[in-house]
Amino acid sequence: MLEIKDLHASVEDKEILRGINLEVKSGEVHAIMGPNGSGKSTLASVIAGKEEFEITRGSVVLEGEDLEDTAPEERAHKGIFLSFQYPVEIPGVSVTNFMKTAINESRKGRGLEDMPANQMLKLIREKSELLEIDRKFLSRSLNEGFSGGEKKRNEIFQMAMLEPKVAILDETDSGLDIDALRIVANGVNKLKSKDNAVIVITHYQRLLDYIVPDFVHVLHNGKIVKSGGKELAMELEEKGYDWIKQETVA
Repeated sequence: MLEIKDLHASVEDKEILRGINLEVKSGEVHAIMGPNGSGKSTLASVIAGKEEFEITRGSVVLEGEDLEDTAPEERAHKGIFLSFQYPVEIPGVSVTNFMKTAINESRKGRGLEDMPANQMLKLIREKSELLEIDRKFLSRSLNEGFSGGEKKRNEIFQMAMLEPKVAILDETDSGLDIDALRIVANGVNKLKSKDNAVIVITHYQRLLDYIVPDFVHVLHNGKIVKSGGKELAMELEEKGYDWIKQETVA
């Protein structure tokens, strides 16, 4: 589904990614771990097509299509979803209205007409019930006054509505207490299927207690230096990242 080959990327002439190779197949969950500054969020941004990052070598391919010259919104229409560490507040725009606009823009990008209102309401009702979201929540202004957990839950709702092929969760556990973490992880688990894939970017193993990965990859200095199963995350929790750094130097 998603194939990354020898990916090098820089921002303001500073090289951050130094040769990433990664293949993500349908139905898989991949966890990307690593210390601060290792390139985790840069990798997410490059996949999503953020324009401040320049690919200097290599490729990002989605279902056989090279995304190099594809704008971020086009990538979203093609099925790439990126959750943010710090979602923005949009006063005066309700969660429901934002979602209607996002859905119809996505459909327009794929050459489809707007979703009929009754179909849209049915979809919103189905997804909110699946994620146990109160209807009052849907009428609130987007992220305005939301707690950290509510912001992340809202992003999982957006993910549920847009039904992406590849969902990238960039440190979605950042700042969450244990109850909010469970709620978010439960939502992600409900949305996983054989037709989509999830990339979880995190510092900590605790999120992976709830979203169990098929593969764990450790980034250090812009490269994947170690890959393994879920046991690798537990080993990192026990030994820390210095262990990986020492192995890399050795």
